[in-house]
Amino acid sequence: MQIILLEKVLNVGLLGDIVKVKDGYARNFLIPQGKAKRATEKNIADLAARRAELEKVAAEKLAGQQALGEKLGGVELKMSQKAGVDGRLFGSVGNVDIADALKAQGYEITKAMVQLPNGPIKTIGETPVKLALHTDVTAEIKVIIVAEKE
Repeated sequence: MQIILLEKVLNVGLLGDIVKVKDGYARNFLIPQGKAKRATEKNIADLAARRAELEKVAAEKLAGQQALGEKLGGVELKMSQKAGVDGRLFGSVGNVDIADALKAQGYEITKAMVQLPNGPIKTIGETPVKLALHTDVTAEIKVIIVAEKE
């Protein structure tokens, strides 16, 4: 399916690009999320008229996420979980838990922004976690898991 990108999409293209993607990806993700429109003559003309406005919105969003990335740089998030004597957790700490803990501290983070390349954290200790705030902005925080005292 031919689409027009309304913002930068990782591994697809930049704002205003007309690209061909799989139908399901366009119908189920890009179009409902407001990241793209079908590449019709009318939509191409509309994009040409609104391009400056869309670029301004994208620049503001990028600046906001860069500021958030600066604030998050070096943040240590301490969480306590039940753990066995060998240091393994009963359960795990996933991206939802990390996002909720950061929200409680006042940061606007969604679970999709939290990247855990090795899967959920299953042991006590210190783990670096990457946050993909924007396609161009990433931040790294330390998540420190301690055993819960009973």
